[in-house]
Amino acid sequence: MSETHGGGQLWAISDLHIGYAENRALVEGMRPESDEDWLLVAGDVAETVEDVRWALKTLAGRFAKVVWVPGNHELWTHPSDAVTLRGVARYEHLVEQCRDLGVITPEDPYPVWEGPGGPVAVAPLFLLYDYTFLPSGCTTKDEGLEYAHGTGVICTDENLLHPDPYPTREDWCRARVAETERRLAEVPDGLPLVLVNHHPLHRHPTDVLWYPEFAMWCGTVLTDDWHRRFPVRTVVYGHLHIPRTTWRDGVRFEEVSVGYPREWRGRDRPPGRLRRIVPAEPGGPGEDGEDGKSGEGRGR
Repeated sequence: MSETHGGGQLWAISDLHIGYAENRALVEGMRPESDEDWLLVAGDVAETVEDVRWALKTLAGRFAKVVWVPGNHELWTHPSDAVTLRGVARYEHLVEQCRDLGVITPEDPYPVWEGPGGPVAVAPLFLLYDYTFLPSGCTTKDEGLEYAHGTGVICTDENLLHPDPYPTREDWCRARVAETERRLAEVPDGLPLVLVNHHPLHRHPTDVLWYPEFAMWCGTVLTDDWHRRFPVRTVVYGHLHIPRTTWRDGVRFEEVSVGYPREWRGRDRPPGRLRRIVPAEPGGPGEDGEDGKSGEGRGR
């Protein structure tokens, strides 16, 4: 584990989707409040490697440390991207890009925040999903996918997110979960954790989806107890495009996504607002931030 000392604040954001000009402008305007601030970027920066690199380079030039985890969009082999790598090879290429920029990835030692509110170990995770967040009444992946096809709610991952060389996305997910469990168990006793993952680590945040069948592409039951098994202070995630704070078993879950312009234009809060993770923003158990349900679920 690496360490740093000083002041500053630990911020988070996700789902920047800079393929939209309005969202790219938000990134251009993002600034730290001090030279010692860190930024956690919880995935879905963009669909092309060039755009991902631009955004992370921009942010890494402003924040003392940037920590990135992949979302499903970065892992797409998109027709508009000059980089045609698939699956693990694409992920590893993105990791190489981050290392060139000095950005921390899930493949690096967990950095330790020693500023105000610390120390906490920041654990960037890459876990994917395994279709175990099934629709009500469904007991298998096949049943869940058949139900989803019947409603017309199918994640674009089915066409663009390839698991190569793993046979399936769930096989890749299970391998990532096993390796991540091993690493988390090695964190020194008494050191609190901030877990950063693109998908939620517990199913409860998906309860407010307008299209509940989309939950199949949102995580895995294998991580349902991680916030209890490990000394977790906060779980940071995105993907749902429903920025809010929820609590589970006394642990704060922060959804920090920007989302698509059609979503954030209708919100009261300014778009692209960074969420402070450490020191924690005000709010206690029972707080549930931005209310309402996500109208999306077709192409995240």
